[in-house]
Amino acid sequence: MIAVITGATGDIGEEFVKKLISEVDYVWAVGRSENKLAALKNTYGDKIVPVKADLSDKDEIYSVCAKIEKEKPSIKYLVNNAGVAKMAPVSEFSLEEISNMLDINDKAATLMCRVCIPYMAKDSYILNIASASAFQPNPYIALYSASKAYLLSFTRSLNVENDDITCTAVCPGWVDTKMLPKANKGKDIKYPGMVTADQVVDAALKDCKKGKDVSVCSFYYRYMRFLSKVMPHRTLMKFWVKGIRQYL
Repeated sequence: MIAVITGATGDIGEEFVKKLISEVDYVWAVGRSENKLAALKNTYGDKIVPVKADLSDKDEIYSVCAKIEKEKPSIKYLVNNAGVAKMAPVSEFSLEEISNMLDINDKAATLMCRVCIPYMAKDSYILNIASASAFQPNPYIALYSASKAYLLSFTRSLNVENDDITCTAVCPGWVDTKMLPKANKGKDIKYPGMVTADQVVDAALKDCKKGKDVSVCSFYYRYMRFLSKVMPHRTLMKFWVKGIRQYL
C-alpha cells in the first residue's frame, strides 16, 4: 500500500510525507529536483520512492501515469500538492508561464486522479491542494485563483462520483512556506490569517477522514469562505485589490 505525493519536496508536500509515511508501505515522492528527492529519501529512509518528473511537461506527466499503470500499486493516498503561483496582471505573463501554471495546477492533478482511481480501494483518499483563493475571483492572481477554482469544483464532483474514495479539496489561505515572499519593494508583506504547513496538513487529514469534500484549516478562512457566498464578488474583489495594492 502506498501514498503518491506530488510536489513532495515542498513545505506542504514534505509535511504530508512526514504524516503519512507511518500509514503506508511506501511513499512515491514526485518532484522536479533530483537533489531534493535524494535529500527527502535520506531524511525519511527507504520507504521513499523518488519519482523525478516535471509536471509542466506533458511527456513527463504521462511517464508518471505509465509507471502507475505498469506497477498497479494499491494506493491509499493520492496527494496532488504540486502547484505554482505568481502575482501579476495576466498581461505580464508569458504564454509559457500561463501554459505551465495550468498544466501543473490543473492538468497534472486531473491526470493523476484519473490514473490512480482504479488502484484505490475502499477507504482511500484523494487530497487535492487547492486554495482559499478558489472561493472568489482575485485580480492580480487571476490565473492562480481560476486554476484553484477548477480544482475545487473538480474535487467535489469527484467525491460524489466515487463512493469508496473520499476526495477532499484542501483550501488554505496564506501558508508560511519558503516560496512565499516576505518583502516587496522594501516593505514587509503582511499576510492576514497566515498558517503553517503543519496546520494545513493536520486539518486536511482530519477532514478527509471525516468524509469532508472541502478542508479549510482556520476560522479566518472559513469566515472568508462564508463571505464569498453571501457578498457580491465585485465587492470582495474591491477589498482584495485595496489590500494588495501597496505590494503591486
